[in-house]
Amino acid sequence: MSVLKPRDAKETAEAVAWAAAEGASLEVVAGGTKRALGRPMKTDHVLDVSQLEGIVAYEPAELVLTARPGEKLASIAAELDKNRQVLSFEPPDWRALLGARGEATLGGLIACNLAGSRRVRAGSARDYVLGFSAVNGFGDIWKAGGKVVKNVTGYDMGKLQAGAYGTLSALTELTLKVMPKPETACTLVLHGLADEVAIQTLAKALNSPFEVSGAAHLPPSAARRSKAGAVAAGSGAATALRLEGPLPSVAYRADALEKLVGRGARLNETETQVFWSEVGAVQPLLEQGLRVVWRLCPTPSMSPSVAHSIRGALPSAEFYFDWGGGLIWLSLDAEQAGADAGARIVRRAPKSGHATLIAAPEALRATVPVFEPLSAAVAELTARVKKGFDPRGILNPGRMYQGL
Repeated sequence: MSVLKPRDAKETAEAVAWAAAEGASLEVVAGGTKRALGRPMKTDHVLDVSQLEGIVAYEPAELVLTARPGEKLASIAAELDKNRQVLSFEPPDWRALLGARGEATLGGLIACNLAGSRRVRAGSARDYVLGFSAVNGFGDIWKAGGKVVKNVTGYDMGKLQAGAYGTLSALTELTLKVMPKPETACTLVLHGLADEVAIQTLAKALNSPFEVSGAAHLPPSAARRSKAGAVAAGSGAATALRLEGPLPSVAYRADALEKLVGRGARLNETETQVFWSEVGAVQPLLEQGLRVVWRLCPTPSMSPSVAHSIRGALPSAEFYFDWGGGLIWLSLDAEQAGADAGARIVRRAPKSGHATLIAAPEALRATVPVFEPLSAAVAELTARVKKGFDPRGILNPGRMYQGL
């Protein structure tokens, strides 16, 4: 196996064209922090795009940034912070969860379409992709979208590439919409609510006019692990609601929100940052050891019953809720979960939505479907899309689904 390290889009295209001609498969990687996410691959070579780095253009007044896929997220965040701007979808740091080292990059973030707790208000990573350049499985350089917030340049290919896990094209440049950084933030924490009551409270807050930008509920075991003192030191479970914006607005909305959902403890801006970083990173709030971690996206109102039904069958289950109940992080003892990582029980629980196996040993990810199994019609459509971009199946083959 050789490692190909192109320095620009032209060399990337040449490398992919060579692999296509040879019928050789490629693992597309930049920072490598998400290699343990998805099905394990057996490829002939590695296409390392980490040298495609740097911020190509940044126009703070236009809220637009263009960078290459190997650019580190930490460097982008630092540059944006100079102008009090951010990636509004709040990229989560899953390195500890996935047992990874190194620095996360822009390419991996967009390829996996990751977003943190602010997704309930701001949307996901794919919603901020204005345009991009990439190399498909033919070895052709192609691009879509543009470098302005409003453009009508045809099909929205950004939403197709984001979340494709590098199976359709190797990204070479990305243009994103950025947003102003909130002036301040605080978090209202309610203690001791039962899961069902907490999810109803989160829904009430999210449907209010108070612009809640984070809505999570931690059962007692998860709350005790938080480094935010007012969360860990409370009575039992912790239900958290984040408010962001200008200082007078946040103060007014916090008072109004308390009248709606009840009085609670308040985290200041620093404590708020610590707490929501934990929620996004997942690993700090879950029990450690030989465990597997699932990510479930059920109907929010059904999330308590989904979690409790899983715990009824698998007593080792630990969980907490984000996105107002639209996201459940679930941890299971690996031995109790068994040879299928608990898939039979976990995937049977949601009446709607889907479940993804996020963290598990390679052997399990090779045998258990990591992503929600596709219906026959969707599987056929997925195969046609894959063939259209990568007819020889050389880009990250099998990372999402076997045979694709």
